[in-house]
Amino acid sequence: MPESIKNRKKEWERTTLKKVLERFPEQREIFTTGSDKEVDRIYLPEEELKGDYLEKIGFPGEYPYTRGVQPTMYRGRLWTMRQYAGFGTAEESNSRYKYLLNQGQTGLSIAFDLPTQIGYDSDDPVSAGEVGKVGVAIDSLKDMEILFDGIPLDKVSTSMTINAPAAVLLAMYIVVAEKQGVSRDKIRGTIQNDILKEYIARGTYIFPPAPSMRLINNIFEFCSTEVPKWNTISISGYHIREAGSTAVQEIAFTIADGIEYVRNAIGVGLDVDHFAGRLSFFFNAHNDLLEEVAKYRAARRIWAKVMKENFSAKKEKSMMMRFHTQTAGSSLTAQQPDNNVIRVTIQTLAAVLGGTQSLHTNSKDEALALPTEDSVRVALRTQQIVAHESGVTNTVDPLAGSYYLEQLTDDIEKEAWDYINRIEKMGGMVQAIEAGYVQKEIQDSAYRYQKAVESGDRVVVGVNKFTVEEKEPAGLLKVDPALGKIQAKKLQDVRNTRDNRKTSDTLQALGEAAKDTKTNLMPFIMEAVRSYATLGEISNVLRKEFGEYRESIVL
Repeated sequence: MPESIKNRKKEWERTTLKKVLERFPEQREIFTTGSDKEVDRIYLPEEELKGDYLEKIGFPGEYPYTRGVQPTMYRGRLWTMRQYAGFGTAEESNSRYKYLLNQGQTGLSIAFDLPTQIGYDSDDPVSAGEVGKVGVAIDSLKDMEILFDGIPLDKVSTSMTINAPAAVLLAMYIVVAEKQGVSRDKIRGTIQNDILKEYIARGTYIFPPAPSMRLINNIFEFCSTEVPKWNTISISGYHIREAGSTAVQEIAFTIADGIEYVRNAIGVGLDVDHFAGRLSFFFNAHNDLLEEVAKYRAARRIWAKVMKENFSAKKEKSMMMRFHTQTAGSSLTAQQPDNNVIRVTIQTLAAVLGGTQSLHTNSKDEALALPTEDSVRVALRTQQIVAHESGVTNTVDPLAGSYYLEQLTDDIEKEAWDYINRIEKMGGMVQAIEAGYVQKEIQDSAYRYQKAVESGDRVVVGVNKFTVEEKEPAGLLKVDPALGKIQAKKLQDVRNTRDNRKTSDTLQALGEAAKDTKTNLMPFIMEAVRSYATLGEISNVLRKEFGEYRESIVL
């Protein structure tokens, strides 16, 4: 080992590593292979590498974080094991969450139904046929109380996949915690709150970009003092990839979104080191194992450089890219669904080898229906087997130094920077979205992929090669079609029993506050939630003041 790397290792051990070990000792003193060979914490090159190893790759827990955001990574603590879940009523989803926690899940990840995602109550005509279908229906604080009944919010970390009405769902969560006797400074979790990718790839937006960005800034500001352990945004590449992007486009467009959020927050007077440490990211894990690992490593390096050089961040946490990963829903096939277990296993390995902080593994039947308890358990066991039996968690960044992997990491980084710089020249991500540039790039990528599948140039096992005759699938989970009526009845009961004058007053106060762009709306939303104002009522007040976004068609 060359002297410069040896000396840096000693310095790393004396400073970065020691500081973490004093607070969080590793899970055991000695880590070994299956044949009882001792495994070192970190492996380093025996000679100086071309391209400057210390500058580009370095040490885990140190800038540029290529090798991970923690010096001990999974030797100190495993990633948070989440299963994205939610369907039907709050009662049904509560039962599923308790089942998953009993099976060893270490964090909750909430899926909301489509009406909830776009700010409509279950009894709104727009919601007909969609109530409880792709997630749980949440109309008011009452539903949120039921959703977390018997689940102590000071003991679990909760991720909520909600964007346009993120402020409302966060307010509900905080109030439920308070009703449990848990103060807001004790709750931990993440709210997705990433509206830009909704305009790009997913479509569950409500308001135009300017007021949407205002709500995001309000959450940043409110949580920085009131809910300090909460991750205020999960800047999401997952849905960009699901829409058909490449790995490079996924991280490039996601980081460009992140740049826009940081710039916007600084523009309204927030200090970068006051909020940046609570930004998190959300990425996809696809089948090309080593490309995915390289993607995560490149993304960390780019984000660290962006925060340090573009935004003059000083705190280490402001430069660390912490991210959640979900295995690729778009890679799952309805044909031969058992094959999806293997796909998810490869994707799980990619996420872990790439250094994720939390992970959701998809179930084998998700191309057909909402997952059953049995298939969810297999998906969770996949994480647990990789964590406890594969050996890949025994050392930090085990693939570092591979000629192929390091070249892939460099290539992905370069191509991602090309995209980021192009978007910056256009004026930033909002302008790029309004011009249709990002959407067109993703559409073209998705088209190329589909053509390759249809021509047979890209093999999808069980779909265009190695096919078999199959029976109709049986035992799938079905949502009760009467759920809309059930939820509407519950909603009417809430309206009949609440103090409607108080509810009306809080909604009026929110509407007045929304007129002043400098007013933080979170306290007003909290009061409306406490008075059992519904999600639709709160959203409609803001619709009246902000207007609604209408997508432009890009061909």
